Amino acid sequence: MNNKVVPKKSFRCAIYTRVSTDAGLEQDFNSLDAQREASEAYIKSQAHEGWKLIRTAYDDGGFSGGSLVRPDLQRLLDDVKSGLVDIIVVYKVDRLTRSLADFAKLVELFDAHSVSFVSVTQSFNTTTSMGRLTLNVLLSFAQFEREVTGERIRDKVAASKKKGIWMGGSVPLGYRVQDRKLLIVPEEAETVKMIFQRYLALGSMLKLLEELRSKGIATKLRALATGRTIGGVPFTQGPMGYLLGNRIYLGEIVHQGQSYPGEHEPILDRDLFESVQNLRARNLVQHRAKQAASNALLLGRFFDDAGNVMSPTHSRKQGLRYRYYSSRALMEGRKSEAGTITRVSAEDIETRVIEALATARGSRAGQDTGVEEGRAMIQTMVARVVVTKDRLTIELSDAARENLGQSTLCVPWTPKPSKPKRDLVLPINSDNPAPRPMHAERRAKHLRAIALGRKWLQDLITGKANDAEAIAAREGRSARSVNMMISLAFVSPDIIEAAAAGRLPRGIGVTRLVDLPLSWAKQKTALGLPAKF
Repeated sequence: MNNKVVPKKSFRCAIYTRVSTDAGLEQDFNSLDAQREASEAYIKSQAHEGWKLIRTAYDDGGFSGGSLVRPDLQRLLDDVKSGLVDIIVVYKVDRLTRSLADFAKLVELFDAHSVSFVSVTQSFNTTTSMGRLTLNVLLSFAQFEREVTGERIRDKVAASKKKGIWMGGSVPLGYRVQDRKLLIVPEEAETVKMIFQRYLALGSMLKLLEELRSKGIATKLRALATGRTIGGVPFTQGPMGYLLGNRIYLGEIVHQGQSYPGEHEPILDRDLFESVQNLRARNLVQHRAKQAASNALLLGRFFDDAGNVMSPTHSRKQGLRYRYYSSRALMEGRKSEAGTITRVSAEDIETRVIEALATARGSRAGQDTGVEEGRAMIQTMVARVVVTKDRLTIELSDAARENLGQSTLCVPWTPKPSKPKRDLVLPINSDNPAPRPMHAERRAKHLRAIALGRKWLQDLITGKANDAEAIAAREGRSARSVNMMISLAFVSPDIIEAAAAGRLPRGIGVTRLVDLPLSWAKQKTALGLPAKF
């Protein structure tokens, strides 16, 4: 007869403890110790079942049960995955988690590694269906308790702010916190007053930022609990906009759009603050009006390769207006944060983008696209355009992606040289061995005359003037002189571009451009210029 005794299987038990705050943890016997003592006693009571305590401590003091991001919990889960634990023992279910979603993840992990979960005070484990049912019920109440606690905290914050009590957060420039109250820092307060006064004087956010940068004025330096410091960097539009609109400088506390008298002293008087708000409102209206009337087709959709928006700008030279896109970082004085391309010709970029879109949707190459048609294509097909040294990357909108079957278009591109080419346009059959360009004064005269002719033609089209005689009377000229100038509005763009770049040879004055044929090809022939240049 075989009387051999089969040894009872042993179960390795790990105890996990947690408290939400670190208050009282410095005591000789704290809440974590009480949880561990009760759990150890329970494990001893199950010694006859083969339960054995793992001496490794898994204690999270000062961590909320609303998240699984806790150092010792993560260490315990790693040991579970490594097969070092058979049973997890906690004092109460909510010590492990207060979230049903997180608990479902934990149970799935425990089941995958054949690990049981036991609550000391609630006397069940997850190895039985009844234990699982009970656990889900308990967790539902734990989550309910957590949500009610959150509501109580939010109500307390709201009530405190209505009484003007500072409830924490980033301390604004001009103040410091002592005993949970805001106190004025005199040096910083003077800086705040100066910023508000200079904004009124300059009338522009960009000019203000440039001035503050030149004076070395930066954001408030803040020390974090980790010992790391943040802030102390030049102001940008976002932080400056927040500072200029912060009603805390009036001695008020703001909660959900409503302001209440605060316990702290104000830095600004109400007249100065309200004057700044009125100016900001006027500037915003003007900015939106400019955007609505802007000829910039890529407004809000064009970025450099550092992620900065490329904003439309322009310059005037000798009466002509040139449009550009410039990196916002460059405009704000943050040149080091700008991308590899900081300024580009608006016309060049817009033309390239429109041509790429037209080609992608099957339009005939070289087909003329009107401004409004180009604007419509950009608005419906383009989500974002990024410029680099050698290409334009056009990120398509969702509708365009679906229609074209691709998400981006890449267009080879290189920036135009900063100085225009000065290669002369040589007349046909020229025997001059050393042709010279026209004088700068004559070139400027060409461009002014063409611009004036276009303006007068526009006056006739729009009805500002009934006829050439009306313009002549207004300008103190003869009608013949007005008609000659208007004829310059029809000069070939190639000829105008060559004149603007200083590439036309001497001898082609304004009088030779008057009353040219309407055909651009015949204009070049009449001037003795090659068909292509």
